[in-house]
Order: sequence, then C-alpha cells, then structure tokens
Amino acid sequence: MFAGMIDRCYDYVEHAKNTGRPVVGILCEYTPRELIMAAGAVPVCLCGGSAERIPAAESVLPANLCPLIKSTFGYHIEGRNPFLEWADLVVAETTCDGKKKMYELMAETRPMFVLSLPHSRDATLGRELWLAELHRLRDELERRFQVQITDDDLRAAIRRMNEERRLRREIAALMKQEAPPITGRELLEAKSIVSCIPDDIERYRSFLAANANAEAPAGRRERVRVLLTGVPVVHGAERVVELIEDRGGLIVCQENCTGLKPILDDVDENAADPIHALAEKYFAMPCSVMTSNATRLESIERLAGEYSAECVVDLVWQACLTYDVESAQVKRLTEERLHLPFLRIQTDYAPSDSERIAVRIEALFENVRMRRSNEKSR
Repeated sequence: MFAGMIDRCYDYVEHAKNTGRPVVGILCEYTPRELIMAAGAVPVCLCGGSAERIPAAESVLPANLCPLIKSTFGYHIEGRNPFLEWADLVVAETTCDGKKKMYELMAETRPMFVLSLPHSRDATLGRELWLAELHRLRDELERRFQVQITDDDLRAAIRRMNEERRLRREIAALMKQEAPPITGRELLEAKSIVSCIPDDIERYRSFLAANANAEAPAGRRERVRVLLTGVPVVHGAERVVELIEDRGGLIVCQENCTGLKPILDDVDENAADPIHALAEKYFAMPCSVMTSNATRLESIERLAGEYSAECVVDLVWQACLTYDVESAQVKRLTEERLHLPFLRIQTDYAPSDSERIAVRIEALFENVRMRRSNEKSR
C-alpha cells in the first residue's frame, strides 16, 4: 500500500514545479508546513538518509558529526537530491549546533531562511519569540512568492494537516492490537516526505478500511513489543528498525520525529489567531534540543502503556549530543518507573556495527522472554 512513497513524492513535486508552484525544503518538524501550504508552496523534507553521500560531506564537515547532517550536506554538494535542487527556499531551523553551522555553508549557494527556535518552553519570552519567528516566516513567504497568506488560507491548510495527522494516528493505533496487521517497518513506509498529497490521503483511508478487521500473520503475537524512541529514522536509514524486527521484535510504537511525536497533537482549527495556534502546537513538541524536556518523558511513559511495550530502545545517531545526553533520563524512566528492559543504541549510517547491534538486541529480547516466562509461572 505504501511502498514507492518516495517515487510518488517525486512525481508530485515534479508536477508542482512544472506548473509553477514553489517548493520549500525543511529539515525539522518544528517548521509549520501549514504556513508553506497556505502560501501555495509544497513543503518537502530534505533530511538525508544515505550513507553513500557522507564521504562527499566529510570533505568539508568533520567526520564526527551526525550522519543525518552529513548525508544531507553530501546531497547538497553532489546535487543528488532532486527535491533540494527544486527548492526555491530552504527553511533552516536552528535546532542543534551541527545543523546551524551546516546551514551557513549551504546558504552560500542556496536560498535560505533561518527560523530561530528558542530552546526553552518554560519562559514566556521564548513563546513570544517563537510567535514572532512564525510571523517573520509568513512575511518572507509572502515577499518571496508574491502572495498574500490570509487567515482563511491558514485555516484551510490547518484542516488538511489535521486530517493527515488524524489518519496517521489511526494507522499507528493499529499497533496497539495484540497482533497488529502491520510491522513497524511497514508503518514507517507510511511517512511521506511531502505532506497532504491527495493520493496519500486516499491511501490512508483505504488502508484503514481494509485493515479494520484484518488478521495478523501467524506468530506476530509472540514477537517482543518494542517502543522505539530517540532520533528520526529518515528514508534510507532504516537499518536499526530492520535489525530489531528481523531478530523477533515488533516496533509497536515509534516515539520519534518520523513516528508519533509530530502528529500527537492537532492545531486548533477555530482559533481566532491561526498563527498563534500554529505556534502553540509546534512549540510544544518534545525534542531533545529543548531545556527542559520533561514532556518527552511523559510522552514515553504514556505511550508505553497505551501500546503495551515490553521494552524500550533508544536510538541515537553518532554525535547527536542532545539525544545522547537525554538517554540517561530515558533509561532511568524505563527501568525505575516503567520497570521495563532498556537498550541504548548509538550508531551511524554505516552497516559495520550491524552484527554487534544484533547481538545486543537479541540479549534484550531474551530478557523480555524470561520476564514473560516468570510472569506465567507465578
């Protein structure tokens, strides 16, 4: 149903470009797609997931940098990402330090708008600054593309995004079943790099209708139920997801930016000020760049219960310092509050450590199975 998502995105964006619609590249879930859509443009995620693009990036960037940043920049250097080549504007979200400095290099040859993200949700000033940044982005989109973004335009875009979020939440909720009709890897295929493509919306609806009473393949009940948290798993970088499920796991919940994190909450469609409503929704996302980030821990605790997780895996890309440091808090939550086994996996895009990771995953799953056995014998 969802295979070939990237090819469909290519066709959609190519057609949009050929018919005069602007293309806006983003690299973070903090950028409100609704603003871009209300400007008549197509928002497309540019995050690189290819290990093959990293050597080119390392001719400029340090080797001990996040692979997502290096892969993205490698595509930029080599001109191998058609979506980036089509982009009339790149929105540079100031999340981590690595991205911020990479954007400076990319801006030498790409049209760039820096969207400054305050890193504290607790301060009133941070919220005011974020709201001002969204107004500034609105002004830039209007100026650059010679359009007027009305409140009605924004509300229409908000309704479209809310519908997509609702459908994706319903698909993800299928994983709450004792024997889900899909795997975590298959669910990941449903994440498009372009939002609100009409054909994708219809696929979501058709998929839900077809799987309302679907029976899962035999043996799925026996798989170890995994909550995956940490960094985003972008297209091309699904190796750890596949290792987990190839070794007998089932990723029933993906609490990350390519999973549930950006779609848990909707935007108020009836707000008097739609920009303010966008600011409230997006600023509340529990990313590790925020200080403090207790809402991520609260979300993991709630989702672990809802999805009946039997263990937690925290995936950290090499040199992703914010997620790496925060992993200690996730471990403490998992073991002391949830009383579940925990595994932290730090890796990059290269497959050289796959066997080592697989051994650790198998040990984690053996721990879960022993706990199951002990509970049955009580």
